[in-house]
Amino acid sequence: MADFPQAPEYTPDPAVLKLGDAFYDAVDAADFPRTILRFRNDRAAAEVGLDVLSDDQWLRHFGRFEALPGNLPRPLAMRYHGHQFRVYNPELGDGRGFTFAQMRRGADGTLMELGTKGSGQTPWSRFGDGRLTLKGGVREVLATEMLQALGVNTSRTFSLIETGEALERNDEPSPTRSAVLVRMSHGQIRIGTFQRLAYHGDAENMRRLVDWCLAELFGVTPFEDPVAQFFELVVARTAALAGEYMVAGFVHGVLNTDNINVTGESFDYGPWRFAPTFDPGFTAAYFDHAGLYAFGRQPDAILWNVAQLAVSLRIISEAPPLIERLEKFESYFKMFYGHPLRRRLGIRMPPGATDPDHGWALKEAIEVALMATGVSIDRFFFDAYGGALPDSYGAEWDAVRAALAEYDPVPEARAHPYFQANEPCSMLIDEVEAIWAAIDRDDDWEPFDSKVAAIRAMAAALDAGGHDW
Repeated sequence: MADFPQAPEYTPDPAVLKLGDAFYDAVDAADFPRTILRFRNDRAAAEVGLDVLSDDQWLRHFGRFEALPGNLPRPLAMRYHGHQFRVYNPELGDGRGFTFAQMRRGADGTLMELGTKGSGQTPWSRFGDGRLTLKGGVREVLATEMLQALGVNTSRTFSLIETGEALERNDEPSPTRSAVLVRMSHGQIRIGTFQRLAYHGDAENMRRLVDWCLAELFGVTPFEDPVAQFFELVVARTAALAGEYMVAGFVHGVLNTDNINVTGESFDYGPWRFAPTFDPGFTAAYFDHAGLYAFGRQPDAILWNVAQLAVSLRIISEAPPLIERLEKFESYFKMFYGHPLRRRLGIRMPPGATDPDHGWALKEAIEVALMATGVSIDRFFFDAYGGALPDSYGAEWDAVRAALAEYDPVPEARAHPYFQANEPCSMLIDEVEAIWAAIDRDDDWEPFDSKVAAIRAMAAALDAGGHDW
């Protein structure tokens, strides 16, 4: 490919091919009527040497899916099963997406993957059209930008291209505009990938997948029990994600086993919402009638999903090592909860001090006060950044004040211009709908662009104090 600019950071490594064709199907992308670039994430692209592409080159690779040099010759639709709202479905798989490319991140050599959403039909599309609405793409950009800013381990929206088709949808006004999205993630091996192998009794490929995940996703050398080693890594990573969701006030909406990445990286955003107040019963999906994936139930939902991975691994492992690791989920959840909490509060432990309960007392005091007062989650973290509550916070917050007194503020905690504003950056449903309305009605992308810029300014403010949380 003579006109491809070879940046030194571009290091192709289609490692998925090492798994073999029992895990995927080669497919072709849809031929879209148009390709209109709406969002390109050059911050993410720079990590893998693709920020040097011109817009025309970008459209060819991420709208027409011309293969990247040295990478996958054809896209691959991954095979998997999954529990959907705890009902097992053996007819899943990449139905409107595929793995397009894999490469090593320049900073640390981590395997990164470019996967799609809305790129056309595959053998797993069933009765779907394989497409994505432009609104769905806009929502995913907003979700991933906000989650990354709040310290959640998330896939990132790499590209959003409008495709010129009119789509019919039952749950929104139709016809509606279409798009194809590319996300950059740390692989997309799901719990459902393992469930499919267990369903078919495929122990050989199950062992191959465990070894591949240890080597390619976790970068570790197997020890005497690689299955238990792998499972404990999954338990720890997913427990950390559960804590990050809670600190962010985020509700994924569809925490099915096919939507849980074994790396603990959040991805695939459909009916997500951010909770306006700390309401454990707050749900994101209108079809989640029982509140299975409500805000406060997300840690339990993730634990249940991880338990299904343990069930699947039983075809290559005895039960006791898996049970022992699964029982560590709660301790990992508590252990990792403190990091995103301290980051969002702009506090750290005093020199030489330790945090024996990993911020658990602070976490519980905050939740009690938030539920008692109805103060918005975003407002509280904005006002409390640096560890000092304003005088307007009354006696209901005394326990929070006492807990915060155990910490030091990060240096010049509120010096960033972000904290000179009157309002925190938020991403509530009314804001999302207003951003989409401007695009839908007037093709006005300014509110969208402004919101992305505001989110990134908030992220810079939260990171200004360093990373010693």
